[in-house]
Amino acid sequence: MCHVIVTCRSMLWTLMSIVVAFAELVAFMSPEWLVGYPGGSEFNFTITASHRNDQRTLGIYNRCLKVAQQKVVQCGPYATDFMEIASGFWQATVIFLVIGIFLLSVVGVLSVFSMCFQSILKKSIFNVCGLLQGIAGLFLILGLMLYPAGWGSKKVLDYCGPDASAYKVGWCSLGWAFYTAIGGTVLTFISAIFSAQAEIATSSDKVQDEIEEGRSLICVL
Repeated sequence: MCHVIVTCRSMLWTLMSIVVAFAELVAFMSPEWLVGYPGGSEFNFTITASHRNDQRTLGIYNRCLKVAQQKVVQCGPYATDFMEIASGFWQATVIFLVIGIFLLSVVGVLSVFSMCFQSILKKSIFNVCGLLQGIAGLFLILGLMLYPAGWGSKKVLDYCGPDASAYKVGWCSLGWAFYTAIGGTVLTFISAIFSAQAEIATSSDKVQDEIEEGRSLICVL
């Protein structure tokens, strides 16, 4: 018999798991990793008043041009295949982030079903998901550590000027996508730790008493 068990801690963990997976996916797909200005080297990176509100943003595999005066936004991938990504470091970043996001997506799906199924192959679903989240967090850290090493690539030099180099962003600034990815990584580890609390909440004596009374829907604060 399927017992639907809902507790405050398990619901909070489920919500965190879904938010983390969504945040990392949005950050990965966004071009807002590096923010520069139109013009490039032909303007010697001198920002004039007419370009001050314009932006060129560069993601891991895509880019955007925002022209404020014309209210035009042009976005699209600069790499048509994996090998055209700006540098080998960014290619490695893509691999690690994709693996991490895939694991987080799996956990996000499993977290929804954890309300009805509390075990997988006789193992607690919360412990399994917490382990997967910890592994995903390690992959995300590796990807984010390698990402700045690619700032010396030709593509970044075109956007951020000749002063850009590995771990030095030059004329550009970091966009919200990079910070979102970092925040999502931190929250991933918090979720992994909190999964233990969710497991404790769903296996408490009060929940077991509700099960013994034959209730199929169990809500515990």
